[in-house]
Amino acid sequence: MNSTVFVIDDDAAVRDSLVFLLRAEGLTSRGFASARAFLDQFSLALQGCIVTDVRMPEMDGMALIGVLRDRGCALPIIVITGHADVPLAIQAMKAGVADFIEKPFESEVILRAIRSALDTAAEQSVTIDRRMTLGRRRDSLTERERQVLGLLVQGRSNKEAALQLGISFRTVEIHRANVMAKMQADSLSELVRMSLTLDAA
Repeated sequence: MNSTVFVIDDDAAVRDSLVFLLRAEGLTSRGFASARAFLDQFSLALQGCIVTDVRMPEMDGMALIGVLRDRGCALPIIVITGHADVPLAIQAMKAGVADFIEKPFESEVILRAIRSALDTAAEQSVTIDRRMTLGRRRDSLTERERQVLGLLVQGRSNKEAALQLGISFRTVEIHRANVMAKMQADSLSELVRMSLTLDAA
C-alpha cells in the first residue's frame, strides 16, 4: 500500500493548499475537514503520516491524537497550529507527535517535516513486518521448544537447560536444533536478537 499524507484541518484554504502542495511534490495526500471525518475511515492498515490542526470544532487535534493512540495508531503525527504556545507544544510532544509547526509556515518547512515523518513510518512498517514474521515463527514452536528457547536466551547451556527442565542433554540438543530451524536463525546470537525484537513489541 502506498504511503499517504492525511491532512486534517477545518480551514478549507489551508487544507486544500497543503494537499495541492503535497501532490505537486509527488506525494499522495488526502484532506479531511474534521477529526471525525478522518476517524470514520481510519484503520490500522493505513500507511503514511498525519498532519492535523489543533483547534477544530467538535474534536480538536490533541483529542484526535489521544483517540488514535488508544486505537493503536502508530502513524507519525505532525501538529500544525496558528495558536502556538509553550504548554501546547509540550503537551503535543508528550503525546508523541513527530513535529509541531506554527502557521503560517514555509512550504519547505512542512515538506521537510512530512518527508521525515514518512521515512519514520517506512522504518516502523519494516519493523512491524519483521516482528509479525518472527511472531509467526515463534508461534510454531511447541511448548517445550519455547521453554528451551527461553533458557537459551537467558544464556543457559544445553546442560543447564537439561537440568532445569528435567530432560536429557540429547533431548535439549534436539529441541535446540528445532528452535533454530523454525526461527530460521543461523546462530545463537541471531536467535537472541530475534527474541529481543519480539520482547520489544
